[in-house]
Amino acid sequence: MPIIAPIPRDERRLMQKAIHKTRDKNYARRLTAMLMLHRGERVSHVARTLCCARSSIGRWINWFTLSGAEGLKSLPSGRGRRWPFEHICALLRELVKHSPGDFGYQRSRWSTELLAIKIRDVTGCPLYASTIRRWLPAAGLVWRRAAPTLRIRDPHKEENGRYP
Repeated sequence: MPIIAPIPRDERRLMQKAIHKTRDKNYARRLTAMLMLHRGERVSHVARTLCCARSSIGRWINWFTLSGAEGLKSLPSGRGRRWPFEHICALLRELVKHSPGDFGYQRSRWSTELLAIKIRDVTGCPLYASTIRRWLPAAGLVWRRAAPTLRIRDPHKEENGRYP
């Protein structure tokens, strides 16, 4: 007795075609497992043939019964963004148009630490300087190391006589 519900002929052909066309070989393995189970092969034999665990086959069967062949597709790698990336990139572009001095900072250039502080003040998103540094190329901005501080002129330069 087959372990999965009968698969219609058209769907089997589409699955076979997907196995040949896809670049995702894990998806192809999962489809192959379903076709082998449809032919009546045992779970342990399918697992041995495809070099995977029987528990994986069981999981794939659940995915297939719930969502069909679409449920066997691989999910994209990584995780979604946590912060509103486009909004913060637009804010970065606007901030860089101005000098840090315009916001009351005694700096001549923006540093990623200073940008992170300003973005935290404006948006409330606790971003770190390393995140800002990673996002700058995506925002179309070139990052250079910031100058340490503004060069504040000594008003008593001539009086002191310390300078040549």
